[in-house]
Amino acid sequence: MESVSRQLFLHGSIILFIALLFGAPYAKAIKRNADAQVVNSWRVAHQALTIGALVLFAIAPFMNIILVPIGLKWGIALTMIISGYAFAIATPLAAITKNRGLEKGAQGLASLVYLGNIIGAATSLIGAGLLVIAAILSL
Repeated sequence: MESVSRQLFLHGSIILFIALLFGAPYAKAIKRNADAQVVNSWRVAHQALTIGALVLFAIAPFMNIILVPIGLKWGIALTMIISGYAFAIATPLAAITKNRGLEKGAQGLASLVYLGNIIGAATSLIGAGLLVIAAILSL
């Protein structure tokens, strides 16, 4: 297994662990009848990070078979890993701050929600684009 694949597997495992931990505050928010936005934010943290981890797991084995330069493989891996951690920071902070992080100009921790969302969205989009390029080059 290539080093790139191992890194995707490692960080996917860490992000999955974080996602599953976020199930506890999600359940707690439901039990205490928290505001709908808080419950939804914890649901997003729990589910979206799980999906992000699964994406890393899904990409990992293909790094061994695609016929592209190693730099492109690392570009895909690093952008996707950064995206996962950015969302791992932004999504729980969205629940804690009650800020969805969709608008610029928030203060304090809420500004990290916005920044995390921007970094997470941008890096996942770049990573997906690089993945498309790698798939085309591997034909």
